[in-house]
This record gives sequence, C-alpha cells and structure tokens, in this order.
Amino acid sequence: METDTLIRHLENQLLWLDQQNYTYLNLEKLFDETYFNQPLSAAEQSPTNKEEQLPEDTIESLYAQNADCERCPLSETRTNFVFGTGNVSTPLLFIGEGPGADEDRLGEPFVGKAGRLLTQMIQSIGIDRPDVYIANVVKCRPPKNRTPHAEEIAKCFPILHRQIELINPALIVTLGNVPTRALIPDASGITKSRGQIYHYQNWKVLPTFHPAYLLRNPAAMTSSWDDFKKIMTLCFDAES
Repeated sequence: METDTLIRHLENQLLWLDQQNYTYLNLEKLFDETYFNQPLSAAEQSPTNKEEQLPEDTIESLYAQNADCERCPLSETRTNFVFGTGNVSTPLLFIGEGPGADEDRLGEPFVGKAGRLLTQMIQSIGIDRPDVYIANVVKCRPPKNRTPHAEEIAKCFPILHRQIELINPALIVTLGNVPTRALIPDASGITKSRGQIYHYQNWKVLPTFHPAYLLRNPAAMTSSWDDFKKIMTLCFDAES
C-alpha cells in the first residue's frame, strides 16, 4: 500500500476514534518497531496494474484499494464485498446497516425485499434510484444478518467516511439505528431521532426507518413518508 493511501486510512481511523470520544491510544502497541522495520515485499514496493490505471481520490480507486479487505472476521464468510452503487455526483446519499443474503450474493446494496421498498420510496419523491448513491456501514454480510459488532463498524468506517468525502452529498439519509449512531454517536434511538436534522462534520444527516423495519411494521410507513418528504427541500433548497 502506498504511503499516501496508508496515511489517509490512518487519518480516517483516528477521525472515527475521535467521533467515538476515545481519548487514549496505547502508543507502545501502536508503534511496533519490528513491524515498521520489516522490508517491503515486491508487491508493496510496486503498485498493481489496477492501481496504476486508476486516478487517485475517486470512488473507483477507493473500491480497488479495499475490495480485498480482510480487516475483520466478516471477510471470512462473505461472498462479495458490497461497496456501494449509484451516482457519485448525487446530492443524496443513503446509508444502511450492512449487506443481507441477496446483497452478499449479488455484490450490490439493497437488492432484496427491503431494497425494492427503498427503490419505491425514492421514486415516490420524484427521484430515480440510479440518481442517488446507496452504501452500507459495513461492506460484508454479518452472519445470519445480525447487527454488526462495534469492532466491525470501526474497521469499516474509514471506507464509509471516504465515500462520504468523495461523494460530498447535500444530504445523508441514514436508514435505521446502526448508520445513524455510526455518524451521530449520541443520537437517540431511531424512533426518536428519525425526521430530525443532525450534522456529521459538514454534512446534513436525516435519520429514518430502515426499509426492513417498515416491512415488519407497516404502521411506521406514515412516519417514514413524512421523513422522505423533507428530502427534496434538504437536498435542493440552497437556503435549507
């Protein structure tokens, strides 16, 4: 991995730790001289052909740098690394929790029943799904669709943060508790935080229910629709 890329990963990881209010690092463990003094392998000394062909600081290069990620145990059971999909120039970014079985199989986020509902909801406010970007907090499926562990979120978060930076949306819509608290650690539960406007650094954040929750609790659709009606103003009204 090139030095500049490594530095960006370290900066993003430290940024996430700061967001989680960590105030202490064990520097004796952080700086392992035996590790840093090891000679670079030939692969590490020379970038791959894929890296040579890709310009830096793009979604494509970010994907190439992380597609073979093995930072946490989720990589051991995944079928596909589910990075994200959509329009990288969009003003609207949706962030979910993590891939499910369909997403793991196909390598794209929100392609199962919950994904079809999300597509309908996006279309209901006059936007086509290909015109937004959709990603998840973790990029590999947790076993049996369980909630991602804090350590797994921490390992994946630098990738998500860089996606946000590169897309630079006018609005981030977080779908459910996991993405909401990944960006806004002190946010209340989703039933209280939904529909409110938060900020993650320079970006506006609108939490709402996850489509999978809506499939199990249809009565919550009315509240979710109220949230979605705010999207057009928040994305496209310069004075909002």
